[in-house]
Amino acid sequence: MVNLVLNENMKIYRRVRTWILVGLMAAFVLFVNFIEWHSDGKKAEGVGWRAALQQENQQYSEILKQPDLGEDDRTFYQERIAINDYHLEQNIRSTDGTMWDGVNGSAGMMIVITIFTIIIAGDSLAGEFSSGTIKLLLIRPASRVKILVSKYISFLLFGMLLLLTLFIISIVVNGILYGFGYMDLPLISMTAEGEIVESNMVLNLWKTYMLNGVSTVMYVTMAFTISSAFRSSAMAIGFSIGALFAGNIVLEALQRFDWSKYLLFANTDLTQYLNGHPFQEGMTLSFSIGVLTVYFLVFNLISWLLFTRRDVAA
Repeated sequence: MVNLVLNENMKIYRRVRTWILVGLMAAFVLFVNFIEWHSDGKKAEGVGWRAALQQENQQYSEILKQPDLGEDDRTFYQERIAINDYHLEQNIRSTDGTMWDGVNGSAGMMIVITIFTIIIAGDSLAGEFSSGTIKLLLIRPASRVKILVSKYISFLLFGMLLLLTLFIISIVVNGILYGFGYMDLPLISMTAEGEIVESNMVLNLWKTYMLNGVSTVMYVTMAFTISSAFRSSAMAIGFSIGALFAGNIVLEALQRFDWSKYLLFANTDLTQYLNGHPFQEGMTLSFSIGVLTVYFLVFNLISWLLFTRRDVAA
């Protein structure tokens, strides 16, 4: 199995296209972070964070006076005021205008990693069929299941490499732009019990990146399943990327229906539980993990059935 995974990794990394994708991602991170820093240069100097938090609290207090404000929104603004007050009372600088603000913002670029990994996954199996090299794979002593699993592991490792690259580049780039003077800033957050706690910034940001990576795993698994079913790279890549972008539109249209919480799109963003704003009231982290597990097993079962049961044309 290890040799099969190494072989699949070699197929991925020896292609020029792979390194073009890695280069594009790095360039995109550099460009976006530079634009953000340039448009918000005053914050980079680290001046006026106390006044900014006080002004924020005033704005939130005015919003809380609105009689038609939803309960979830009311809780959110109350939590923000409490966290800001903690920053002010303990004289702990906020992350605004520091490297950590930029690193946190870069987590939103996970969509780029998802797209690039979908491209690799969509072509991983279908490309073997279109080029005819699948027959060379199947004459080996390794079973079809091992071949399928090795391909799956290889592009997940590729996605993990991109994720780690994004995280490291974001830290280095934002450190250079904003300065490394606030490396030891803690993350201030509120627990479900209403207690304000300090935690390690790097570990929490990495957790955010990893939770965003769950979405990548699910959409990439979908692409791999479609690639196995239809043996078409274009269909696998096109459908999966289309689903990635259409997901939020579908959720917005169907949110009023209780059953919409069982949709794949409603559960891929696990960071919704970090900020305490799930897609529907009553949804929990364990619920979303359970739903995602079912989709994950179904996708892989379909891939296994179609790849192991169907004949390869001579």
